[in-house]
Amino acid sequence: MQNEANDTGSPKPAISILIVSFNTRDVLRECLDSVAVATGNLVVETIVVDNHSRDGSAAMVREEFPWVRVIESTENLGFGRANNLAFAAAHGRYIVLLNSDAFLQRDTLCLSLEKMEADPTVGLASGRLVGRDGELQPSARMFPNPMRQLLVISGLADKYPGSRFFGQADRTWADPMEAAEVDWVPGAYSIIPADILHRYGFFDPRFFLYYEEVDLCLRIQSAGYKIMYWPEICVVHVGGESSRQIKTLEMSQTGAQLVLWRMRSTLLYYRKHKGSTAVAVRWLEEIWYLLRAWRNRLRSGEDARCEVRNQKRLADLMSLAWKETKGGRVSPPQPW
Repeated sequence: MQNEANDTGSPKPAISILIVSFNTRDVLRECLDSVAVATGNLVVETIVVDNHSRDGSAAMVREEFPWVRVIESTENLGFGRANNLAFAAAHGRYIVLLNSDAFLQRDTLCLSLEKMEADPTVGLASGRLVGRDGELQPSARMFPNPMRQLLVISGLADKYPGSRFFGQADRTWADPMEAAEVDWVPGAYSIIPADILHRYGFFDPRFFLYYEEVDLCLRIQSAGYKIMYWPEICVVHVGGESSRQIKTLEMSQTGAQLVLWRMRSTLLYYRKHKGSTAVAVRWLEEIWYLLRAWRNRLRSGEDARCEVRNQKRLADLMSLAWKETKGGRVSPPQPW
């Protein structure tokens, strides 16, 4: 089992694994089981931040995984701020970010550590994310810009995944079994030298959810370090499966809330890194949704009417996100 980092005389952990959980008790149990297997002979500490869950997650961890340090928040801090809380308590030379719905393979940690120590120019790295069925999930991405944004929301990126132009945002054209230097990787699993985070900062707390890992990767890359994708490192991620949507369904309240959060973070990111480009992104999305609504008005049937309502709602949500963030200049009061 793992070595406790806080015990007197215990060695400094090679890796601190940070896991944020919000009402994910059952998959969190599976996640921690995978951590126990992957630890091997490494000196590792594991920290779980419970984001004010209501499902007994924290009690489960304390009872079943006594080697895990639990930090209970009195409010939902979101992904970035909760990880920042864990980072402040971490002692490892490397920080591993792990979603509570992601599961390590037996060699994940050892291989990650080996590859990081072999190349000090790497500032952050990740591996190949797959669903339970083995289907590849987007694991190595390029920084967003208005063109890539349009390719994604228009569906052209999904329609032509093998094209270097249309598939550029998620690099769907690339061989997933080839290592590559990329712009950013998803936060479901990543490994980062702790000293880089101490020097350049962890997550920007303004991002409650979405874009926090994009912002972090951009800052690390701007400091002269590489962001790497290593396919030999494989992690099973349930989240990619559960997020699939049936397009003909009416947008749910929960779905609309997540879309609004994504739009807020989009505007915050563009304003922070690209200034007035945030204006273009706002209008790009709004106009696209309104055009989609207009096109569906020309069709008959309930599916078309439902799509009109959905597209108009999306346009309204972007307008609301613009107002709430004052054009991407401020983060609305948290928790969102």
